[in-house]
Amino acid sequence: MKSKSKDDPALSDQRPPLSISLHQGRIVATPDEGRRLDTVQLNRLEQSFRTWAHSSPRADVGLSRRRILIIFLLIRYTGAKLNEVLALDPFEDIDFDRQSVFFRGAGVDTDPASREVHISGVLSREIREALADLSFRGSLHNRFDVDPGFVRRKFYERAQACGFPKRMGGPEMIRKARAVELMQGNMPLPAVQMMLGHSTPNLTSSYVSFSQEEIRQVMKVFMERESSRRTSARNSFFGKVRTVRRGDIQALVSLTTLGGHSITTVITNDSLERLGLGPGRLIGAEVKAPWVVLHKGEEEPLCSAENRFNGVIARISQGEVNTEYAVRVSDGAELCAVLSTEGSRRLDFNIGDRVWALFNCFAVVLHVD
Repeated sequence: MKSKSKDDPALSDQRPPLSISLHQGRIVATPDEGRRLDTVQLNRLEQSFRTWAHSSPRADVGLSRRRILIIFLLIRYTGAKLNEVLALDPFEDIDFDRQSVFFRGAGVDTDPASREVHISGVLSREIREALADLSFRGSLHNRFDVDPGFVRRKFYERAQACGFPKRMGGPEMIRKARAVELMQGNMPLPAVQMMLGHSTPNLTSSYVSFSQEEIRQVMKVFMERESSRRTSARNSFFGKVRTVRRGDIQALVSLTTLGGHSITTVITNDSLERLGLGPGRLIGAEVKAPWVVLHKGEEEPLCSAENRFNGVIARISQGEVNTEYAVRVSDGAELCAVLSTEGSRRLDFNIGDRVWALFNCFAVVLHVD
């Protein structure tokens, strides 16, 4: 299945080192550190926009800057293209009850590029409050339809004010950085593709299929969790329950993620009933980084761990006591493992090494949002 836009800078970067590129119709990750803004830098850029928007002594300039700020926030958190945001009617295309933005493609609901993108409750409230301001509302007589060149200049200025290269603050680069940020946060690939307006790839699992509405639900849960940071677990998955095998006290639950991976967990029968789990139920799973064990090599290890992911070490953050490893798995998502620094030295892991990330069924925590 081909993407709708081969030339989309957010999804097609052939330069080596983590970018988003197209590979057989799918979004895949390739190392590209330093060629895009990371989450910390995106947050710095956002703060720069906010300070700038509220620092003008002139009311008319302040209203204009506020509009640019909202355009930035929509690109920053929806991954939309600049022309898609500028075409929005904020009074018709943003549903504050559903917390979603509707991008209409060519301007008609039936256009293949039309899509609904969920935003967090925090962002939804901010935009709603801005539109409730009568002076700001009155300044939007042309909606967001402003000169794209003017918007780009302001984006470049804010990037340079933060000390970033000018091009890193361009709308396309922010869209690209958002795509990478979502994947590093383990948003499933089909959800990232749907969010950015690309065709969803066929899922690799033969046991389960996900409807577009289910993928939208996953997207919504991810956005809310991202904005509220409600969990300390570094490794999060979204999937659908495939099988449930009940025992006397505990039950074995198998689920398949949107990326096609299989995850097995054991929970008590009481938890099974309380969560209302059964085949077909959409559910989240989390694994804390210290529970993930790394095994070096191409060959799958012989061990008792039920959950096994093959990948490549993408980043290493070494501390005096612990060392953190980010392992990029087959669908571009990342798993985080934390090992003792002393043990890490003995294992001699390096960036680019092929490893297996392993965790047993008792390390998985399930939750229903």
